[in-house]
Amino acid sequence: MPSQGGDPLAIEVRGVEKTFRVPTHRIDSLKERVVHPFARPEYRTLHALRGVSFDVRRGEFFGIVGRNGSGKSTLLKILASIYRADAGTIRMAGRPAPFIELGVGFNPELTARENVVLNGVMMGLSQREARRKLDTVLEFAELEEFVDMKLKNYSSGMLVRLAFSVMLEADTEILLIDEVLAVGDASFQQKCRDVFHEMKRGDRTVVLVTHDMTAVQTYCDRAMLLEDGGLSFIGDPEEAGRQYLRMNFEREPVSPGDRGEMPMVTDFLARPVEAWLEDLDGERVTNVEAGSPIRLHAVMEARRELENPRFTLHVNNADGVGVFSIGGDLGDGERGAALEVGRHARVSATLENPLMPGRYVLVCWVGVLRNDEEVAHQAIKLLDFVVFGVARGHGVVVVPGEVGVQALEEAEEGGG
Repeated sequence: MPSQGGDPLAIEVRGVEKTFRVPTHRIDSLKERVVHPFARPEYRTLHALRGVSFDVRRGEFFGIVGRNGSGKSTLLKILASIYRADAGTIRMAGRPAPFIELGVGFNPELTARENVVLNGVMMGLSQREARRKLDTVLEFAELEEFVDMKLKNYSSGMLVRLAFSVMLEADTEILLIDEVLAVGDASFQQKCRDVFHEMKRGDRTVVLVTHDMTAVQTYCDRAMLLEDGGLSFIGDPEEAGRQYLRMNFEREPVSPGDRGEMPMVTDFLARPVEAWLEDLDGERVTNVEAGSPIRLHAVMEARRELENPRFTLHVNNADGVGVFSIGGDLGDGERGAALEVGRHARVSATLENPLMPGRYVLVCWVGVLRNDEEVAHQAIKLLDFVVFGVARGHGVVVVPGEVGVQALEEAEEGGG
């Protein structure tokens, strides 16, 4: 299967369709069967895949992303011959090794030793080859001490380590992997990342289904986005990840109650009338893409006369820790500026977005000088929002700057 102007094709998919009949009412109990002896179960039709076509080149690290229910895992199971497509064709130049679901292909009544050999044979190895690879599999999975324990006594973390290790040792040209980075402990996840880096430099073809957009950007040469069973985008992995994140966050509120009428506040300085975020086009949004400027807006109502009030917008992270704040005074701080009872003030701020992906809370602090020595403050929660996108580092914020490193001719004394 030669590709046009590139490496030969490893996978060729054309017009794949898959439909499931999902029961809407099942007769499960004996009583229901007796009362309704001639009743037939009712079904609804679920179109999991709708005419999906794409190619994967030999040696390519290819990502498949999409929201839950978009058809990602169904497509991977069709590629692994677990499901049969209703229509369309699939051609594969090589044998696939699937890592689809936890424990698939394992017999819980057998030991790890027996399962490793059995799975090796199922993936095309001889018994001798499968036994020879046993030590390598157990070493990677860190399960040498549990080789003769039945898998029914394994924890889910032990099972996934064993299954992934068996897949790596299979002598196959194509690897089909579903969400491996979302399981296992932190140490095993780091092992997976190291292996993926090796795979990216190797000649094996990898198809990865994941919700981790950082993994897509880091490892994948190309990626495709599925939406409602159809192909929405295929190409640059960063763009696929960006479209996926927009699909998830741009039009969905963070939690119920974030929109609509603002809650009443029992304190007496001010209350929020409305608060919202805007994108660069001035359209209201509920969440913000990482790296895009943040436009914050709030309308506040004075509950008492506020003389020279100051409104400060605080952004806190999900743990309640303040990340940054930005504030301003009524009338640009002119002496004698006041907000009468019932009057509204609009508080707006536009700033570069330093926030890493995560969940945040916007709080407005209202402050007034009651007399020469006493300041009254009131904290008012305005809204929750999510910053979505691919992480650009570690921590809570991205700090612009440059780091210079140069070799010195000779060691300098005294740190100078």
